[in-house]
Amino acid sequence: MSEIVIGIDLGGTRIKAVAIDRFGQILHQHYQPTNDGDGAIWKDAIAVAVQELQNKIESLDSLIGISAPGLPNAGNSAIAFMPGRLQGLENFGWSEFLKTRTYVLNDAISAMMAEARFGAAKGKKNVIMLTLGTGVGGAILIEGKPYQGAFNKAGHIGHMVIDSEGDPDVIGMPGSLEDAIGNCSIEKRTSGKFSSTHELLEASRKGDSFATDIWLTSVKKLAIGLAALTNILSPEMIILGGGITEAGEDLFEPLGKYMSNYEWRAGGNQTAIVKAQFGDLAGAVGAACFAREQIKSN
Repeated sequence: MSEIVIGIDLGGTRIKAVAIDRFGQILHQHYQPTNDGDGAIWKDAIAVAVQELQNKIESLDSLIGISAPGLPNAGNSAIAFMPGRLQGLENFGWSEFLKTRTYVLNDAISAMMAEARFGAAKGKKNVIMLTLGTGVGGAILIEGKPYQGAFNKAGHIGHMVIDSEGDPDVIGMPGSLEDAIGNCSIEKRTSGKFSSTHELLEASRKGDSFATDIWLTSVKKLAIGLAALTNILSPEMIILGGGITEAGEDLFEPLGKYMSNYEWRAGGNQTAIVKAQFGDLAGAVGAACFAREQIKSN
């Protein structure tokens, strides 16, 4: 089998595919629209992407990793649970369809794998990653391995409770971290004044005190959640990715101040909080990393 592995990220709007070598170098990449709503189209689009990359690397038996939303099955051969999106994804057999051994991983865990192997957390053993965007995704690395937990459900950090009296989120958890800082709740948090975190931050930078108060409240709640995670898992590092991290110092500076209030720093030990290094190819790269490691461990 070729040392080059193909990674696919099945996103809501785009399918991203890469071919990487064992050093994590991206040799080739391929983008195309997902066209969610018609399973036949996006499944065939993935097959086309794989074929194109296989032709470029001159290998028809390249190992494949797929990053996708939802919960994988026990063998990471398919997504077992993904209600409401990407109809036809659940329990679809990718190895048979693509005629190549294929492993499937949750998209947030895939992003973390890219960071752990070749990005911000390279060389680290115990890491937490959060993706801050429409919602809040999460992933956990324990002793150098991705932790999926029973039912492959681990890492859904966005559903941790920050406010027990808050409104229920999409899975029914009250006052979740996702609702505290995700774009999904920005209109509710601002009483309809803003429709995105970007708009909120632009207003704050221009001196809008209401916007600043809403933003800092969200960052404070994020810090409370992260501090709780440091107590539970004691990671070396927390990586933050996703669109909201483009706020830069408007996020990381107040977050650092709040963490100094809430994080238990026994013996002076402090968890590093860093921005993810990989961009929109993180899921594809991480899926390829996971597939390569599954082969080595089996």
